[in-house]
Amino acid sequence: MQLKVVVHEAEEGGFWAEVPAIPGCATQAESYDELLDNVREAIEGCLAVEVAPVQSGKHDRVIDIAV
Repeated sequence: MQLKVVVHEAEEGGFWAEVPAIPGCATQAESYDELLDNVREAIEGCLAVEVAPVQSGKHDRVIDIAV
């Protein structure tokens, strides 16, 4: 999966980044290299969030799909 990440230079120094495709997914760091590690971790964390249990009927199927 490829996602666009917007990297900003912070006014107080360092960097912060946001992932527009995942609302609320953002992180910060003192260095650019640290920011790249942090943004990968933030994306994984945002995508791993559990949502409410799925309500399925007798003829419905619930499947897992890797992206």
